[in-house]
Amino acid sequence: MPREFDYRSTWPYPADEVYATMTDPEYLRARLAKIGGPGAALLEHHPDGDGGVRYRLRHGLDAQDMPAALRTVLPGNITIERAESWKKQGPGRYDATVAVTIHNTPASAAGGMQLHDANPGSELLLRLDISVKVPLIGGRIEEVVVGRIGELFDLETQFTREWLEQRH
Repeated sequence: MPREFDYRSTWPYPADEVYATMTDPEYLRARLAKIGGPGAALLEHHPDGDGGVRYRLRHGLDAQDMPAALRTVLPGNITIERAESWKKQGPGRYDATVAVTIHNTPASAAGGMQLHDANPGSELLLRLDISVKVPLIGGRIEEVVVGRIGELFDLETQFTREWLEQRH
């Protein structure tokens, strides 16, 4: 049974500015260089004509950074691909679909994000359904994956906050 993961972050900047930053290829490359792990890269980036964008990122997770119990089931470094497809829904409002593939593992995640103006600033909401198809220990692995995803989004939020502050 998939495990739900919810995440929320707020910004003192309008959604249009946060969106422009979060989907900018220069920003994405810089973020991946700092927190993306081994082999991190921006694999694809395709703006559409309606203010939306699709991109695919690769993250790496060093085996040494995983709990020992998980290393026995998933030996070696982990490669994670994340595809996001953003659409402008109206003034100060954007929605995205997210699909996460964790290569050479029985784990995956999918869900969506919403970025919208809030008073003051803006708010980002994320919901993912995380699934690990391993009998008996799948739930434990899901817990670890949820924890790692939470850590990653905390790091991404901090990086984005610093990026925006440096440009103001």
